[in-house]
Amino acid sequence: DWSSDVCSSDLQAVMLGLHGSQLRKPYSIASAPWELAKTGTLQVLAQVEDSGGLDPHLELASPGTRLDVEGPFGSFALPPDVRGPLLFVAGGTGIAPLRSMLIERLARPTTAPISLIYSARRPEEFGFRAELDALSAAGRMSAYFTVTRDAGWPGRRGRIDSTLLKEGLPSTETICLICGPPQLVIDTSAMLRALGVDASRILIEKF
Repeated sequence: DWSSDVCSSDLQAVMLGLHGSQLRKPYSIASAPWELAKTGTLQVLAQVEDSGGLDPHLELASPGTRLDVEGPFGSFALPPDVRGPLLFVAGGTGIAPLRSMLIERLARPTTAPISLIYSARRPEEFGFRAELDALSAAGRMSAYFTVTRDAGWPGRRGRIDSTLLKEGLPSTETICLICGPPQLVIDTSAMLRALGVDASRILIEKF
C-alpha cells in the first residue's frame, strides 16, 4: 500500500507518468504526511514550461486523467524530533518538499523561529504563494521572496546571496534545508557555511 508508505515523514518523492507510458519522472511530494493521511490526496508540483505546456510526458493530462505512481523513495526530511530554528531555502519547484516539511513542522507546537527564502524567475512561478503569504502574515514564519527576471516586481530582485541569507537565518544553530537548481544548492550551502553554520546542519535534496 504505497499511500500508507508515503505518509512517512522520511520519504520525499515519487516517480510519475501517464498510465501505461514507459516514461516516468521524479516529483517531490509537497503534501505533509498528516495531510496525506487525512485526505488521501498526494500533491506534487509540475514544472510549467515557457511554451505554456506541462512537462512533455504530462501534456495530455487533465483532471481525471489516470496516472501511474511509483515509490515513494528518498530521505530528504526534517530531522527526528527537531525543535530548534529552521531555515528553508527554495529555488523554483524546489519549494515542493520544503512545503511538505514546513506544513508538517507548523502542525506541531513550536516557539522556535522558522524562515523561508524563496527564489523564482518570475512572480507567477512561486508555488503555493497564497498559502505562504498567509502563514507569513499570521506570524507563523518569516518569508523572503526574490525574483531574478522580472524588472517590474516590486519586491526583492536578484539571486539569493549572503546578505539575504544573513537576514533570514535565525541563528548559526539553525537547521537549514535547501532544494532547487544544483548551482543554487551549491552556492547557498557555501554561503551558509561562511556565515558560521556547521555543515552538519545543512541538508539538501538527493535522489
